[in-house]
Amino acid sequence: MREAIDVIELGEVEVYLEDVGPEEAPAIVVLHGGPGGSSYPLREGIGEELEAFRVLYLDQRGSGRSPELPAETRLFTVDALVEDLEALREHLEIDSWALLGHGFGAIPALEYARQFPQTAQSLVLINPWTNFPWLSKQLYRASLELRGMSAADIEVETPDDPTALLNEAFASVEPKAVFDHLMFPSAHSRMEYEWTVEGEGIVGAHSPGQMFVRNGLWRLDYTPYLVQVRPPLTVIVGDRDGTAYPEAQTAADLTGGGLEVLAGAGHYPWIDEPYALAEALLGSLEELE
Repeated sequence: MREAIDVIELGEVEVYLEDVGPEEAPAIVVLHGGPGGSSYPLREGIGEELEAFRVLYLDQRGSGRSPELPAETRLFTVDALVEDLEALREHLEIDSWALLGHGFGAIPALEYARQFPQTAQSLVLINPWTNFPWLSKQLYRASLELRGMSAADIEVETPDDPTALLNEAFASVEPKAVFDHLMFPSAHSRMEYEWTVEGEGIVGAHSPGQMFVRNGLWRLDYTPYLVQVRPPLTVIVGDRDGTAYPEAQTAADLTGGGLEVLAGAGHYPWIDEPYALAEALLGSLEELE
């Protein structure tokens, strides 16, 4: 299989890219979550299903295996990620492509499609994070559950200040424990994901997440912009992922897109329900072939 690995200059930044598969095949750019993650777990998890396509596994600016950037807020904005995508498409001389976003990666995928509908053939969003005030509420509720409260007794309003709610949530419970509680259906799936990330052999960058938070990430609710997204869209979400389900259904509803709910799957459905994910993923990409 063809594989080209490179660090590509895009204006003032450089990004790590694995360009895999037949060069003449339909192109898909993969956008990882975080902010500050890498494309490595996605390639490990869904790479076999995408072998018929030209797949661009991108580590976003300052993230993963891309060169570290200074901790400056101007470098870490959604618009900057979108500009990188368009610069990458032009650099590779690709006429149009599909975008596949996981978690936070749904935001640059959606915004790219909104700004450049002529070059975005379609979108696939896996367990997307599009409403961060809602996510902050979920995290706060999870922190209370970890402190022994019953979910049935917990009523949390959507906060005016999500950051304050999170500070309260994380004051007595480690953030990782709260996210793990929501994302993983079982200890086995959590350990398998951690084993995969350990195999990556890199230390995650902190600057992207910190700078996006300073830029108001937890106040970001992309819902009003969903009606402006024109390319065909499919949402794939695990019903055991409390960071994305059921809110992810909103993206499908407001765009008129498809929705595949994977029973028993958490935030990383290639771990929990690999066959169901493969079927949903390939079905969403049929029109590209």
